[in-house]
Amino acid sequence: MRAVIVGGGIAGLATAWWLRRAGWESTVVEHHRTPHGVVDTDAAAEGVIPGGYVIDFFGPGYDSIEAMGLRDRLRSHDLRLEGIQYRATNGRRTARMGTDATQRMGGGRLVSMLRGNLELILREALGPGADVRHGLSLARVEQDPDGVTVELTDGTVERADLLVGADGVHSRVRELVFGPEERYRRYLGAHTAAFLFEDPEVVRAVGRELHMVEAPRVQAGVYGLTGTTGATFLCHLSPEGSMPSDPRARLREVYAGMGWYLPRLLEACPPKPFYDEVEQIEVPTWSRSRVVLVGDACQAVSLMAGQGASMAVAAAEVLGRELGGAGPSGAEIGAALSRYEGRVKPVIETKQAAGRRLARWFVPASATRMLVRRQLLRLASTPLADRVARPFLASPKLTPERERA
Repeated sequence: MRAVIVGGGIAGLATAWWLRRAGWESTVVEHHRTPHGVVDTDAAAEGVIPGGYVIDFFGPGYDSIEAMGLRDRLRSHDLRLEGIQYRATNGRRTARMGTDATQRMGGGRLVSMLRGNLELILREALGPGADVRHGLSLARVEQDPDGVTVELTDGTVERADLLVGADGVHSRVRELVFGPEERYRRYLGAHTAAFLFEDPEVVRAVGRELHMVEAPRVQAGVYGLTGTTGATFLCHLSPEGSMPSDPRARLREVYAGMGWYLPRLLEACPPKPFYDEVEQIEVPTWSRSRVVLVGDACQAVSLMAGQGASMAVAAAEVLGRELGGAGPSGAEIGAALSRYEGRVKPVIETKQAAGRRLARWFVPASATRMLVRRQLLRLASTPLADRVARPFLASPKLTPERERA
């Protein structure tokens, strides 16, 4: 049994691992020329940030990482951030939440890490013999009762039992097999951006905390990575259809007038920072015959909801376990794909709904809403906050039985 997996990020690498465990062979195709997290000048010009961005990894994906025997590797990449400080545009601190509260709510099973390091862990787990090809994408797909034929952008033709689309929000597999992105995207009213910077003074000032500078409709996060390197995380409200042709110019325009260290960081912004819309992807059916979607290609919950990386790893486990008992016939594979969707999709729909409810609080549109959020943050260390937040940190069990790999 063989699969072609388009997308060499978190979802694709985790899927390849679980399919190999189920006895399948896989070819992973990734359009970036180098793995995420590897410094490459051309990739950086495309907005690929070495190491990725900071994510809080917990929930179902943490359970899957444990089942893969990778928990210690995961925890070795914990940035151990000590808190989040919120600041007004003049730099005055307005609220602070320590990470001890979130760790307590998550039962100690939460790691703050660079997204690229999670990919590194999964790449290493696949081993050096894995068939992972970079700098390629999908050009053509044809299905028949006995399999699927795919043509890659270098002209290579591959034959497989299954095609897996793990290629993110802007999925090429979804476009070719399910239709254009416009059918499935739900815009959440915001743009997000990120870039790295070299500034020892700023890194010393932020210490081991994430600092969020906020004003109505805009917020900017700053955190340190090394003794000299830091990273930004920016999010601002913007109407649909307003993607800029010059992202750096847009950022400097939107964040003009915000103080603290932001002016000097915006001066350091590269010509092509990572910049995208904040959106969810809702696909009515995740598979068509011998093609299936996994990760953000079908289940993007957006940064408003969080746990996107966690759910991608967990969904890959479910998909691999279901396909492990399937034979080569289209009927058996189709039944396994239906079971995978039936177990994962209800959880994703719940998280997407929560993300839409939280969207208006993620980047408050008014000073009044900012004040309310600030008061909620000040209560974050209380037992009441534990009870309120625990459902958002809950870890739904997607697999009924677990065994250490």
